[in-house]
Amino acid sequence: MTAAAPFRVAAIQTVTGTSLEDNLARAETLIAEAASGGAGLVLLPEYFCMMGRHESDKVAIREREGDGPVQRFLADAARRHRIWLVGGTLPMWCDDPARVYNASLVFDPHGERVARYDKIHLFGFTKGTENFDESRTILAGKSPVAFDAPCGRVAMSICYDLRFPELYRGLAKGGDGISLILMPAAFTYTTGQAHWEILIRARAIENQCYVLAAAQGGKHDNGRRTWGHSMLVDPWGELLGVLPEGEGVVSGMVDPARLAEVRQNLPALRHRVL
Repeated sequence: MTAAAPFRVAAIQTVTGTSLEDNLARAETLIAEAASGGAGLVLLPEYFCMMGRHESDKVAIREREGDGPVQRFLADAARRHRIWLVGGTLPMWCDDPARVYNASLVFDPHGERVARYDKIHLFGFTKGTENFDESRTILAGKSPVAFDAPCGRVAMSICYDLRFPELYRGLAKGGDGISLILMPAAFTYTTGQAHWEILIRARAIENQCYVLAAAQGGKHDNGRRTWGHSMLVDPWGELLGVLPEGEGVVSGMVDPARLAEVRQNLPALRHRVL
């Protein structure tokens, strides 16, 4: 599906805390700001609804399929603002009582859920006092997901997925390829400073598509510091907008003419052999 006209998209950056109610209220304010600026698709960051003091805190607020306060919030906000709303991630039910699926849900302008992606690649990192192992509280998803929106074919992904280019290559096969990659994230300050922008620009260049990245960006109640730098990158790897730190909105256009120009000038997608 190829878009006929430029389509405005927006990434929301938050510094999510430990209160679900406060987090949703702040998200609503930022969603309204993005929508009033003309965005037709709005992306929230990973863990937009909760960053607990302990990794296990998200298990306590996990929701069953089709029901729960976070899912209702997303559906209502999409309907009220008449936008495509992608709920960064929220903890969804799984059979393991100690874990969740870290899921990204897409709602259309009617408030209907049209896609769900469960994070496939689970983050692990150890350096000095930093120690992360998402597999302790998250069950990995199994299936890549893409959906059609007014801006074209949209590939879903979450945070650590950014380091695995084969995920996007698989979704780009057939048709016109991907127009937009979504990247809700909560990159650590250490890994973000080193690799965040490089990886986002690489995924845009190699797939000749836009990448919209919505990040956590600041010092959280639990003491963790995230890198931020929510951004929109075009198919040539050019940075169209960025928010280094703190809460706010980054927006810009997904332009089908720009997609066509890049792919015509450098037809790398057609030159693939493997």
